[in-house]
Amino acid sequence: MVIQVPASFIESLLSHQEASIRYQTRLLLLDEPESSAEMQALREEIRHSPAAKALLAGEFDSHPYKKWQGAHWVLVSLAEIHYPMGDQSLMPLRDQVYQWLDSPEHKKYIQQIEGRTRRCASQEGNALYASLVLGLENDYTAELAENLLAWQWPDGGWNCDRKPEAQHSSFWESCVPLRALCWYGKLHPSQAIADAIRRAAEIFLKRHLFRRQADGSVMQPEFTQLHYPVFWYYDILTGLERMGEAGLLEDPRCADALGLLEGKQLPDGGFPAEGRFYRLTKPEISGYSKYDWGGVSKRKANPWVSVHALSVLKQAGRLQF
Repeated sequence: MVIQVPASFIESLLSHQEASIRYQTRLLLLDEPESSAEMQALREEIRHSPAAKALLAGEFDSHPYKKWQGAHWVLVSLAEIHYPMGDQSLMPLRDQVYQWLDSPEHKKYIQQIEGRTRRCASQEGNALYASLVLGLENDYTAELAENLLAWQWPDGGWNCDRKPEAQHSSFWESCVPLRALCWYGKLHPSQAIADAIRRAAEIFLKRHLFRRQADGSVMQPEFTQLHYPVFWYYDILTGLERMGEAGLLEDPRCADALGLLEGKQLPDGGFPAEGRFYRLTKPEISGYSKYDWGGVSKRKANPWVSVHALSVLKQAGRLQF
């Protein structure tokens, strides 16, 4: 199936107040080269955009993993909005994250149980991803990648479940490391990285990205809803994006999720945010976001979700302008 997108909706993305929405529309949907002077100027505009300003507002004296305000999450969000690479002012945030991940206090949570490393690998995965995309790589960055390889479970993923009987990888803990290794493999290709990516992707593909292997039923209803941002959570759009980054979007086992995504298109051509993983009130409570990522509505398009959904469908050959 090929879906149609009205020119009026593309124009709405191209005129959006957020430079990141305009940049991603031109880069991912209209195939404009990111090396052009016009695109470089637009990416520089992201540095001063409402989203970037909100993310970088305030002091970073709390724990780097404080949801969703700590340095860890700010770097991940900046990477996702295509914030300019190599910004030296972000180095203290990167160092704060790296010091946390390399600390004895953090490492005590890494445990070997029944031959499997029980680790919340999404933490190292997101740190690796953000460092690469933002151009903040240093010697420790490679150690993050090496750790992910060393901690990979026999079935190809990762899990922090300490119960000895836990034998299967977690979708939540595996999706982010998969993404990170895809990016690392682009910059530092090796057979070990390629093998790890393929093994990790198989966790999702053998379940058609959202179905139980046993009976084909939906694993979790929230997997079938659309969100932005996902932080370390999971939904079908996130799964499809990871398959795209791994070069596996043409695998026939992606078809169910692609069809489900297509069915969520709204009359205006966009896609909704059907749920969210952040709060906009009570900053003192975990999960507060300094920025409103477009709201939640089943009837109104969310620009962030829309540009990601359209990009996936375009990559899959299911989109026509």
